[in-house]
Amino acid sequence: MTDTPPRLHTGSHDLPVSPELSRFMAEGWAASPLPGSDRVPGHAVTPARRARLSARFPGERLVIPAGGLKVRSNDCDYRFRPHSAYAWLTGLTGEDQAGHVLVLEPCGPHAHEAVLYLRPRSPRADGNEEFFRDRRYGEFWVGRRPDLAEAERLTGIRCAHLDLLGTQAGRDATTDPELAAALSELRLVKDAWEVEQLQLAVDHTAAGFEDVVRALPRALAHPRGERWIEGVFNLRARAEGNGTGYETIAAAGAHACTLHWIRNDGRLNGDELLLLDAGVETDTLYTADITRTLPLSGRFTPVQRQVYELVLAAQEAGIAALRPGASFGDFHRAGMRVIAEGLAEWGVLKDARGDLHRRYTLCSSGHMLGLDVHDCAKARAETYLGGVLEEGQVLTVEPGLYLQPDDETLPAELRGIGVRIEDDLVVTADGARLMSGALPRTVAGIEEWMGGLLEG
Repeated sequence: MTDTPPRLHTGSHDLPVSPELSRFMAEGWAASPLPGSDRVPGHAVTPARRARLSARFPGERLVIPAGGLKVRSNDCDYRFRPHSAYAWLTGLTGEDQAGHVLVLEPCGPHAHEAVLYLRPRSPRADGNEEFFRDRRYGEFWVGRRPDLAEAERLTGIRCAHLDLLGTQAGRDATTDPELAAALSELRLVKDAWEVEQLQLAVDHTAAGFEDVVRALPRALAHPRGERWIEGVFNLRARAEGNGTGYETIAAAGAHACTLHWIRNDGRLNGDELLLLDAGVETDTLYTADITRTLPLSGRFTPVQRQVYELVLAAQEAGIAALRPGASFGDFHRAGMRVIAEGLAEWGVLKDARGDLHRRYTLCSSGHMLGLDVHDCAKARAETYLGGVLEEGQVLTVEPGLYLQPDDETLPAELRGIGVRIEDDLVVTADGARLMSGALPRTVAGIEEWMGGLLEG
């Protein structure tokens, strides 16, 4: 029997391979090239993106890794998703990109040549057993990779074997804060193709929310109805795209007061609200991020309606503040004024001044959206939080009230109610376009929408 070649990823329970089998596996394979017309999505726009990055760092070597595989448990890895900056610059978004690296090599004082270092398809030749023996990278285990020529044609980037990368010095996007910030800031404004991808993500997400409403009768009957809801939405995400852009939040009742409730292990009560925060990630890795708070009975109670309509009024004020040239924080401040005034009218706060309203709403009212759910997060504060809005930016507006079940500053009837309303918007020349308008937001609109889906 042959020994395991030193670089193969195999398991202790893998069967040994005889010399005869190794030779036999190397013979009799037909040619199977990728279609010559194949190109990565966004093939036409990635050169300009690389040129913009090049202009920021003249004469410097820039290293942008896709990232590596991460062990989930024992010999099982998590599904791989490449780093957003790598995907943005190359158009490559697949699970086969693990370990690959894009390098912008200086080729003059004001120019770079892009070189993509990757692990090409293993040759099926005598002595090379990776394609059928390697659990992590073998074609028979995880699927086909392009060869170097195919990768060059797909991306329009010169490609080289990963083994040739070496250890030359350079700025690395995973360790260099200045390069990481630049890569985030270059993505703050979306081009038309990116907006199309985001709209696709939003449309698939809206379909997933409809799936959830139709599934409510079965979810209500299940002892872990929140998880049923999660599964229904995640099915849509995997069927239509790469999956979810983040872990789905399916929070019923008081669980909605936990901002990032992803345990999703609770029962649904027909008298309570369901806060569903979810987004489909497209195959090109752009994600939606939408939240709706729905009455599980199909109709809001008076107190649920009271809380919901205050949050909706805050969201409307925030959306109205979106326009080019406005400070990024304007929409948050507009929404929080409405929240604070409402809490004062209810008698929860003595007055609307100060920041005491934050006890009940906690966090910011929105963020940039794109390849990441919290997109461009490495941008410098002065260009993001302290910056101004520009046409083409895509962001969420998502005020909320999270009235904790044990908060004795609240009337008993308000405790344990959590409401968030979140929509995705693109800044336009004269304001902002609501991308997620297919999903109703008003009390009457939600009740009518749910009624129609549940009857169907």
